[in-house]
Amino acid sequence: MKYVSIVALLVAGIIHLLPVLGVMGANTLTRLYGIEVNDPNTAILLQHRALLFGVLGVLMLCAIALPWLRVTALSVGLFSAASFIVVAMAVGGYNPPIGRVVFADVVASVLLTAGLVVELLLISRKTT
Repeated sequence: MKYVSIVALLVAGIIHLLPVLGVMGANTLTRLYGIEVNDPNTAILLQHRALLFGVLGVLMLCAIALPWLRVTALSVGLFSAASFIVVAMAVGGYNPPIGRVVFADVVASVLLTAGLVVELLLISRKTT
């Protein structure tokens, strides 16, 4: 049972590290998301987004080795993945590459939810 959160953090951490490649520029962003990035302002926003996902991915991977950080990393990761799903569903009409991101975030959300539940159960057992 204690490995559920570790697996969740590992998988979700890797999922959140994948967009970091977008920092390399507009061509990489186009390959990742299937959209043309012709405007420097859009490139700046998407590249910054890529960096933030990298920070989140590193946080989740660090939490594997730092048990005191796990609830925070699982919670923030879950909020990130679930909020993308909500936004994508609300807007709709997304392309297949964005659909793959939605699918990856569904997988991450399920794992992170399971990991968070396990961590909270482990904490409650220690305090009782």
